[in-house]
Amino acid sequence: MTDTTTTTVHGERALAERTAQLFGETTREFFCAANDLHTWTRPEARETIVRRLRPRTADGMVVRKLYTPAVLADEEQRLHLFGIEAAGGQVRLRAAALPHETIIIDRRVMILAGRNGARGREFTITTAPALVGGVHALMCATWDAGTPLADYLRRETEGLDAHSLAVLRALADGLTDAVGARRVGMSVRTYRRRIAELMTALEADSRFQAGVNASRRGLTGS
Repeated sequence: MTDTTTTTVHGERALAERTAQLFGETTREFFCAANDLHTWTRPEARETIVRRLRPRTADGMVVRKLYTPAVLADEEQRLHLFGIEAAGGQVRLRAAALPHETIIIDRRVMILAGRNGARGREFTITTAPALVGGVHALMCATWDAGTPLADYLRRETEGLDAHSLAVLRALADGLTDAVGARRVGMSVRTYRRRIAELMTALEADSRFQAGVNASRRGLTGS
């Protein structure tokens, strides 16, 4: 304890016990910056978070989440990001590692993630206006330099040619190889080879997943 407005806890469970009411009272803005989802959230809590976002964003609460591209390495984390956006939140990515992994609630409470130790990760909670305001300004500047999730994902595959995009649209539409090949003007053999290449580019384990990933990245026009 450093003063009456700042305290430190160890471990995510202790953090949850100390801040549960704060999260429940958020009304204006929830701003989170982290390298990936492992910083803050236990996997079992993610669905609950997304479910609670929708009514709050509908009431005008702004939800901004800033991550590094490390969050895209895991399919489960990718799906969580899509869920955040579907619930009305905003997600951006920034290539450089974030110097401070932080949550700010309504510009009045801030949580800073610190080092891992024998008692778990260290979290500092403060309501000191000067500290909260200063870090919030830095986070806003970092947010402005970030890239919206959809734009970032689109850039991953922006080198695809017209034929590849046509194949992706055929996949998203669920066409058979024969019908899809006719639509894009390829032989079935070439069509299948292009699908295999696209699955690699889209980090997909199946054709269905490739079509879904392409749609989420705005590559299919849907």
